[in-house]
Amino acid sequence: MNKIEALKKDNLLETNELSAKDIFGIRSDLKVPQFINKSENCPKIDKNYVFDDETTTAILLGLKYNKRVFLQGLHGTGKSSHIEQVCARLNWPCVRINLDSHVSRIDLIGKDSIVLKENKQVTEFQEGILPWAFQNNVALVFDEYDAGRPDVMFVIQRVLEAEGKLTLLDQSKVLSPHPFFRIFATANTVGLGDTSGIYHGTNQINQGQMDRWNIVAKLNYLEEEKEIEIISKKISASSEDKKLIKSMVQMANLTRKGFEQKDISIVMSPRTVIMWAENYKLLNNLQTSLSLTFLNKCDESEIDIYNEYFQRTFGLEL
Repeated sequence: MNKIEALKKDNLLETNELSAKDIFGIRSDLKVPQFINKSENCPKIDKNYVFDDETTTAILLGLKYNKRVFLQGLHGTGKSSHIEQVCARLNWPCVRINLDSHVSRIDLIGKDSIVLKENKQVTEFQEGILPWAFQNNVALVFDEYDAGRPDVMFVIQRVLEAEGKLTLLDQSKVLSPHPFFRIFATANTVGLGDTSGIYHGTNQINQGQMDRWNIVAKLNYLEEEKEIEIISKKISASSEDKKLIKSMVQMANLTRKGFEQKDISIVMSPRTVIMWAENYKLLNNLQTSLSLTFLNKCDESEIDIYNEYFQRTFGLEL
C-alpha cells in the first residue's frame, strides 16, 4: 500500500476527480483531483475570475502530476492569483511566501528558540514554513522568486526534485515530502536578470536550479476582449461602464506599445487598469482617477505622451 492509499484509508486524503473544462472553462481534457475537505489555508474563491488556458493547464499539471511549475510574466498580470484561484476551486491549501531580500534561510528552515516548559526555560527548535509545508498537502508558492537571496535559493533547490528529501542539518533529520506537497514560483523575469530596466533588485538565477523547474509558463498581457471581461467582472460593471473599460484597456495597450518602442518608461498593467476602473467608480471622474491611480507615478517629462494616448482613446484632454 503506497502513501496516498494509506492516507485515503485513514480518511485524511479524500478526493474527487473532476473535469478541468467544467471547473475552469478551459480547453482541456484533464481530470484533476479536488479535496473533499476544505482547510483554513484554502484560498477564497473569486467567482468572477477568468482563467487563461495555457497558464491554468500548467498549474493543473503541477498539481496533478507533482511537477515544479515556474510562472513568469510582467507585473500585474495575475501570476500568483492564478495559482490561488486554481487551488481555491480544488480545495487545495495554498501558502504564499514573498522572497524579498529580508527572507533568510532561517525563516524557511526554522531556528532554535527559548520556550517555557514546566516553569523552565529550554531551547527548542521552531520549525519554519518549508518543513511544515513539505510534510502537508500544501501548494507552496514562492513569489518574486528572482529576488531571492542566494542562501535561500540553495535551500529551495533541495526540494525541487519530485521525490527530493529535505535535510535539516541542525536537527539531524531527513524529511520525506507529503505525497500532495506541491511547489510553484512566480517571477517577473525568467532567471536572466533585469533585461528590461524596470525590475530593479531582481537577480540572475543559477541555471542549474532553473533546469529543475519541470514547467515554465508565461503569463503576459491578455487579449483585449479577455482583459475587458476580467475588469468588468471585477468591478461589476454596467453596460455604460463597459464602454469606458474598453477605452481604458485600449489606452493601456497604447502604453504597452509605447514602452516596447522605448517612448515611455512606465507601463499600465492589468492591475493598474482594474484600480483605475475602481477609482473611477468612486470618483466619477476619468482624469482625476487616472492621475491618482497612474499618472502621479510617471515621469513628468512623459506626461505629454500619456495625454496623447488619453486623447486618442477618450477624445478628451487630461
